[in-house]
Amino acid sequence: MLAFTRRLLPLTRSIRAYSTPPPSLLDGEQTIYQKLTEKFAPSQLQVQDVSGGCGSFYAIVIASDAFKGLSTLKQHKLVTQTLKSDIEGIHGLQIKTIVS
Repeated sequence: MLAFTRRLLPLTRSIRAYSTPPPSLLDGEQTIYQKLTEKFAPSQLQVQDVSGGCGSFYAIVIASDAFKGLSTLKQHKLVTQTLKSDIEGIHGLQIKTIVS
């Protein structure tokens, strides 16, 4: 029997709510951060380009009251719909949603 483990995004940056993206974010990270902040008013948000800076794979951790009462699938659909135009050209997206 094969055992599968789930690799979670390491929290290399502190997770905080900002009105503007933290200055340490790359351009693609800033764009995603701003859109998610405007749509969900998250209590926690982390956006990280995990492709080595080329913008082909992003990992997102987001906590918001907007996810209350929704299944994980519906929460992820809300995030991907918000980022639809931004994620069309990327290879992958890892999303972790948290109800705050």
